[in-house]
Amino acid sequence: MNVGKTLFAQIMEFVPWTSFSRIVARYGGDSGVRRLTCSEQFRVMAFAQLTWRESLRDIEVTLGANSSKLYAMGFRHSVHRSTLADANESRDWRIWSDLAAVLIRRARKLYLDEDLGLDLKNTVYALDATTIDLCLSLFDWAPFRKAKAAVKLHTLLDLRGSIPAFIHISDGKMHEVNVLDILVLEPGAFYVMDRGYVDFARLFQMHQAGAFFVTRAKSNMNARRVYSVKVDRTSGIICDQSIALNGHYISQDYPEHLRRIRFKDPTTNQTLVFLTNNTSLPPLTIAALYKSRWQVELFFKWIKQHLRIKKFLGNSENAVKTQIWCAVSTYVLIAIVKKELQLNASLYTLLQILSVSVFEKTEVSSALQLDRNSSDNADNDNQLNLFNF
Repeated sequence: MNVGKTLFAQIMEFVPWTSFSRIVARYGGDSGVRRLTCSEQFRVMAFAQLTWRESLRDIEVTLGANSSKLYAMGFRHSVHRSTLADANESRDWRIWSDLAAVLIRRARKLYLDEDLGLDLKNTVYALDATTIDLCLSLFDWAPFRKAKAAVKLHTLLDLRGSIPAFIHISDGKMHEVNVLDILVLEPGAFYVMDRGYVDFARLFQMHQAGAFFVTRAKSNMNARRVYSVKVDRTSGIICDQSIALNGHYISQDYPEHLRRIRFKDPTTNQTLVFLTNNTSLPPLTIAALYKSRWQVELFFKWIKQHLRIKKFLGNSENAVKTQIWCAVSTYVLIAIVKKELQLNASLYTLLQILSVSVFEKTEVSSALQLDRNSSDNADNDNQLNLFNF
């Protein structure tokens, strides 16, 4: 079926092109376009991600050197850097965010039954943000500090499969906690966050929506114990308490009782204080849920190392958001390929193979499948479930 098709062309077959066409029509993306349609633009941006191209000239030269293979990759014309730059600057970045949303919905269904390592059927999200530094003189639309610009990626990571369920791109000045105002909450789901997200009015809104949160208490939190539950201190749990907030205004922000768990980590001897509105899970499960939050940190580390989102092909807000959303779409697309083809290689290994073989004409499932007797041990200490890192 795929005889004569390049690996890149076979990967692109996993893109839902019919849905993408509707997205493009919604924003008039191909209106008046003669060269480099939106579908070709995505192919170019995905090619840049998969082969680690870091400049417009780099993309143009690499594709030009393989001009005889462009048609088989889905390009009707040669790609000029000026045309690509104009497309990234002018075409609405929401085309690519909507494409990413379609791919994310598909990927989350595929990874729905992934093992969390916890006896828990609920959806578990880790919420955090990472900053990408920029030059203020070139990116003056993204102020951060006096002499620095930056964008922030506010990310809600579904820990089943490490798939980003929600991403919001802001300038560097937006505080992480403000993203709770635009997050659509899922009743019954767990949201694991660090203490930068502790805002009791917002946490109470989460509680009223039927969602659960797990976070750490700030050191200056003013609260009183209402009652304590007997605990096994040999497990590391020091106390499991119901508490009420002190202070006139803060008690109005969160008028109900909270659960406070004090835990001494046996590996680090560090004492951690967790806050949650869930009263049914064992305290050790709450501690394990908070520990799982580090998967979002590993996700940020991984995408910064392996996707092209630190050097940008354009300076405008639209160009930057276009590149980030195309990177996210490529990441999720490869996650879909991995699952649908039941590939045993990590995502890191798949990207390594594709980076040097996108022009090869071989069956994608055989090209990307590791020998069943071999092991994929890349960076085992740092990998997420999806990547086996």
